[in-house]
Amino acid sequence: MAMQKTVLLSTAYLAPVEYYLQMCSYPQAVIEMHCHYVKQTYRNRCVIASANGCQTLSIPIVKSDSLKCLTKDIRIAEHGNWRHIHWNALVSAYNSTPFFEYYRDDFRPFYEKPAGYLFDFNERLRELVCSLLDISPNISYSAEYDFSPPPEVLDLREIIHPKKKPSTQYIRPYHQVFESKQGFLADLSIVDLLFNQGPEAALLLTK
Repeated sequence: MAMQKTVLLSTAYLAPVEYYLQMCSYPQAVIEMHCHYVKQTYRNRCVIASANGCQTLSIPIVKSDSLKCLTKDIRIAEHGNWRHIHWNALVSAYNSTPFFEYYRDDFRPFYEKPAGYLFDFNERLRELVCSLLDISPNISYSAEYDFSPPPEVLDLREIIHPKKKPSTQYIRPYHQVFESKQGFLADLSIVDLLFNQGPEAALLLTK
């Protein structure tokens, strides 16, 4: 069996911790651009820890005339005041964490103006998160959709999914601000780890 040197990932909005864990575990990560858009995935949603437990934040998208629109062509809809709702939810959930005040001004601009294409918006956020974590994964983008990647590629495009358990040994539990009330919540967005752990977050991802 060929040694897997590349991980293949879908695009994701403030992706879960496992996504970044996988991204940091392989010499190369390829982000899929040419898949058909699928609803109810991490492509346009993330999960954070609120005072009342897990809270899902979903970005509304512009419905395509085509039944099979490529993910890279999906535009973000500006109805429903979603940017205001998402930002307020992040502030409410993480304002009392140790590191939110250090990072809030980095994230706030993403919620202050129209975002354009979902893929581009997700990538700008991913680049910001990598910068704040001080990690430099080797990222490239798919040139076309490959239905059957070669054995040396670990295909997680539909494995890291809100309705599926993490595919690997999960990152060890870390302190969460509401942990005393609801226990440790796994599978949350990377911002949960970042706002709770700050610079230490990178150590948990790369060990």
